[in-house]
Amino acid sequence: MSDASPPGGEANDALLTQLVYTRGANRPFGELTLEEVRERADELRAATGWGPTARVAPVARAWRELTITMERDGAASVAALSQEALAALGPKLWVLLPG
Repeated sequence: MSDASPPGGEANDALLTQLVYTRGANRPFGELTLEEVRERADELRAATGWGPTARVAPVARAWRELTITMERDGAASVAALSQEALAALGPKLWVLLPG
């Protein structure tokens, strides 16, 4: 039996409880539904352009990847994803600012 914590552990807890503004209100990231995640991915993709807005592209791709992962895993909310999926995607989403 291993004493190792799952990938992400405390970092994932912080990620899931971080407030995200969606549909006119702040909600914990872990409560976002597939539909809300898809809307955020579309919103970020629409904001991607050239110049300074080109920096949005990797974040938009990460939100799209989150959408695909939720669809594939049948997750109704972000919190329903595995610790491994959250650990892999979390840093790319900029829900928690890097650094």
